[in-house]
Amino acid sequence: HRLEGRTKIVLYKEQSYESNFESKSAPAAVSPSPPLLGTQILDTTKAARRPMAQDDPVVSAQWLQQHLGQLDIKVLDASWYMPQESRDPWQEYQVSFWNSCNVHCSSPFVAMFLPAKIFAYDQVAHIPGALFFDIDGIVNRATDLPHMLPSEEAFAAAVSALGINNHDKVVVYDGKGFFSAPRVWWMFRVLGHDKVWVLDGGFPQWQASGFNIASSCPDDAVLKSKAANSAVETAYNGKLANAATFQTEFRPQLFWTLEKVKQNVAAKAHQVVDARAKGRFDGVMPEPREGVRSGHIPGTKCVPFPEMFDGAQTLLPADELSKKFEQEGILLDHPIVVTCGSGVTACI
Repeated sequence: HRLEGRTKIVLYKEQSYESNFESKSAPAAVSPSPPLLGTQILDTTKAARRPMAQDDPVVSAQWLQQHLGQLDIKVLDASWYMPQESRDPWQEYQVSFWNSCNVHCSSPFVAMFLPAKIFAYDQVAHIPGALFFDIDGIVNRATDLPHMLPSEEAFAAAVSALGINNHDKVVVYDGKGFFSAPRVWWMFRVLGHDKVWVLDGGFPQWQASGFNIASSCPDDAVLKSKAANSAVETAYNGKLANAATFQTEFRPQLFWTLEKVKQNVAAKAHQVVDARAKGRFDGVMPEPREGVRSGHIPGTKCVPFPEMFDGAQTLLPADELSKKFEQEGILLDHPIVVTCGSGVTACI
């Protein structure tokens, strides 16, 4: 989206197309991929980006701190982690490990990169006023495939339960910096809401900037987050939820089905970009979900999503992003479709 506002269409289910993946022979032993975040101290001096511009998908931590608390700005914690990471984003939204490290470390920023299991949870950890958006719960409940887009009715009911209306400006962040928040950004956009931005660098950048972290979790925040999930379940059970304060407008041009992917394999009308790690793309690393083969959709090109960021996990400038795609032979003036494992990092 940063690349001069060009449309990015996200595919959901690469695994649903797995029978036609192209794979290379896997070696006998494969080293695991490195963690998303390195062990460096985050840069807190980066200049604030242009605030709330419709043609820029991000806002800076500095901008959010200055405008936090305005009635028309709603902040969502959309943290989510891969299954093998053994991290619970809902628990981490409510309790913090920053001040409870069981091993000695001189900096909370160093502690951030240590394994989650060494922490004892005893404090709340989220941006003040943020509500939790569960991307595993606000989904299509009619399928067991992960992260399928919910119906318009279910999404409207969930967002309304969070207290968001169509006049609000929504800022989404996650606990890794730039990982799952873009998924929620895309969900709002595909369902008609343009006033949505991702917090550049996410929660790590917010903390590295020295801004306040919530010291309590109001009952109202917990109830709203739980009500959003319940509203989705109610919608899929065919029952009437409370009157929606948020109205949706589905944009089919931002969404592709499996059938359209199959047609494009033959027609090659759209370029397809895969955001996963190169090892998964090449079929030499296992997929994190059991029963899903690695490899890629025929004709796809790989641009791993971590290449989109600088060392502080903030989005690279447009000219640098352009070079990343051009180096892989991707024409930015031609239509692009993006895919990943389950529809999360493709949204980046």
